[in-house]
Amino acid sequence: MKFSIVTPSFNQASYLDAAMRSVLDQHDTDLEYVVMDGGSTDGSVEIIGKYADRLNYWESAKDSGQYDAITRGFQKTSGEIMAWLNSDDQYTPWAFSIVNEIFEQHPQIEWLTTTTQIRWDAAGRAVRALNVPGYSKTGFMRGEHLPLPGRFTLGWIQQESTFWRRSLWDKAGAQVGNDYSLAGDFELWARFFEHVELYAVEAPLGGFRFHGDQKTGGDRLDYLTEAKHALHAHGGSHPDSFIGSLRKFGLFKSEAKIVRHNRKTNKWGLVKVKI
Repeated sequence: MKFSIVTPSFNQASYLDAAMRSVLDQHDTDLEYVVMDGGSTDGSVEIIGKYADRLNYWESAKDSGQYDAITRGFQKTSGEIMAWLNSDDQYTPWAFSIVNEIFEQHPQIEWLTTTTQIRWDAAGRAVRALNVPGYSKTGFMRGEHLPLPGRFTLGWIQQESTFWRRSLWDKAGAQVGNDYSLAGDFELWARFFEHVELYAVEAPLGGFRFHGDQKTGGDRLDYLTEAKHALHAHGGSHPDSFIGSLRKFGLFKSEAKIVRHNRKTNKWGLVKVKI
């Protein structure tokens, strides 16, 4: 299956090479890769140029923001499996092969993420792995994947580890919401949930790099404000403290769809778990 990956970037030369290599070095992958640079002046263009012959398309010009660049980048692609990777993040070396197998073996899966979320440090080392037990539309709409201080939440849907079929992208509007400067990914998940449940594999697929300068790190409160607005716009609500307390005692559970590897058959099986 062909992968269509887009990397938006602006003045991220310190991390861009590692991000691009984590895409281009995936093994045995039918790949079309697009890099959308917003007119960087820090040497990013020279880094992109090193790999120009392996890219489906790239540009370096002023744009209307990250999500505009991502949407326009995807318009240059045709692959069946889609994802974007920000220029300071990385995939694991095995990510595409696992995603490809799962999508091929289970055509009912339209989007996929991980339960094991890697955190890279500034040097690109995996210094932490967080576990999310699973995801469900019910939980998402209750705000359980919108981490707010003092509220019960299960953790983010990690954008760096999320892949989807082009058919779902088209059904959901074929764009990342330009009304959101920070939480466009969260709003896209809300639109995906309008069509189908999210599956999660226990293998780590990618990770978020903490280096202190990223937008979702420095502008966390603004991101949460936008994400809450997106959730409400799609009929959801932020977590209620009373319901959150009951959830801790096993009430108001929802059902998550997990993809689990069977070592005997070397196939990916589907299980349902209560979270």
